[in-house]
Order: sequence, then C-alpha cells, then structure tokens
Amino acid sequence: VQLVVSGGGLVQAGGSLRLSCAASERTFSTYAMGWFRQAPGKEREFVAAIRWSGGNTSYADSVKGRFTISRDNAKNTVYLQMNSLKPEDAAVYYCAAATRRPLVGDTITRPQAYDSWGQGTQVIVSS
Repeated sequence: VQLVVSGGGLVQAGGSLRLSCAASERTFSTYAMGWFRQAPGKEREFVAAIRWSGGNTSYADSVKGRFTISRDNAKNTVYLQMNSLKPEDAAVYYCAAATRRPLVGDTITRPQAYDSWGQGTQVIVSS
C-alpha cells in the first residue's frame, strides 16, 4: 500500500497543524497506522498510533494531551492533529502502516513493526 502524507509546514509555537496520511488502496489487513518523526541528528521516534480494529490509540509521552490521531475508514486516511506545538516538535513526520501482522503491546511504538511508509513532511515550529 502506498501512503501519501500532507499537511506539514511552518507554524508558530503554540499553533496547530493537521497532518494527513492517505492510503492508495483499501487494505483489509491493515492492523495499525502510526506517525513517527525524525529531527536532524536524531533517531526516528514514535509519535502516535492507532489500531485499525477498535481504534485504540497510543501516544508518546511528549505529545500526550496535545496531539490526536484519528482515522477515517471511508477515506482510508489517518490524521494527526497537532496542537500547542513546541519548537521541539519540529521534525520530519512520517506515516506508516502495519499490514502483515497485528501489533501487540508496545511493538506499536517501534518503527520496525511497520512495513509501509509514506514520504516525510516537514514541520517547522518557530519560537
């Protein structure tokens, strides 16, 4: 499945952005979709994820209460609503899908658990 990401850009600290990740085709075996980010010189880190069946969500501690992941089944799209953005949120954000196996426990936070990735979108937060 191909994932197309949109919605990045420049925002002032305290502002909001919404990222979208659209799947090119409907897949009945999508177990979870997640958002990750990577800042310059840092490893890719988990941001948020949602299990397709049931809609259970997981968040990194650093974004809890500020970011919300959601999905639109009809549009095969996952969103990441980012509020109260901080300069430390600046990074390239990636969308990923796990289509080969269910993700159990905290494996949902691991990039290696995902088999499809979208292109990154830059988020810049000015202070």
